[in-house]
Amino acid sequence: MDLRKTLFVLPNLFTLSGLCCGIYAVAACLGQPDDQDFHRAALAIIVGMFFDAIDGRVARLTRTQSAFGMQLDSLSDLVAFGVAPAVLVYRWTLWEFDHRLGLFVAGAYVCAGAIRLARFNVIAERAAATDSGPGKYILGMPIPTAAGVLVSLVVLNRALGGHLREAKHLFLVLCLVLAVLMVAPVRFRSFKDLKLNRRTVLALSLVFLTSAALAVYLRPSVVLIWLLTCYVLLGLGEAVLGLSLKISQRRRGG
Repeated sequence: MDLRKTLFVLPNLFTLSGLCCGIYAVAACLGQPDDQDFHRAALAIIVGMFFDAIDGRVARLTRTQSAFGMQLDSLSDLVAFGVAPAVLVYRWTLWEFDHRLGLFVAGAYVCAGAIRLARFNVIAERAAATDSGPGKYILGMPIPTAAGVLVSLVVLNRALGGHLREAKHLFLVLCLVLAVLMVAPVRFRSFKDLKLNRRTVLALSLVFLTSAALAVYLRPSVVLIWLLTCYVLLGLGEAVLGLSLKISQRRRGG
């Protein structure tokens, strides 16, 4: 038995582990869940984010990247970071709105995530066909980031004694905003070409110090939402800057 030929199973096991985290999160929200069940569901999705972050790296280290693994990863992401967060947020707070409104918002989030993943697969297949390699940017907010924003607020709610749950209108708008950002033509950094230079070390040091300060002086549960917010603002800021540069170039050309 050639063990090297069985290495392709390893990254797929990490992918399926993330899928199982999403299934557990959905199951935790069924029946009559309480705040502890919602907290467990949110933590399960966060663990799924960990598996999603390393399965691709394991595939590259073992040189077992494949079209099968890419499709499996997208299907897993749709459940773990699309369906699971939508069910969690709906059962947690959106159900308090009109029944159809809450379902529409949750459904819009899942549909946007599905479109985002399908578009990513098409772009990845074109890049593989041209042997262009991973790009510096990805089009649309990654669905794990969108899910992370939602579940980090659920975790923070437990740390704040449950008061954040009362801001149901905030979560209604937030789900719609995240859905739009996933399908919008906004480029977000992939960090796959991250090089260790002076500027990178300075930026990472700043992020680490601010995260440590927030964990010490506020709450550790604030760190995740802080990091995700910085990532989203970085993408939006670069998009606005790029748009302003294009407008100024057109005016000069005109």
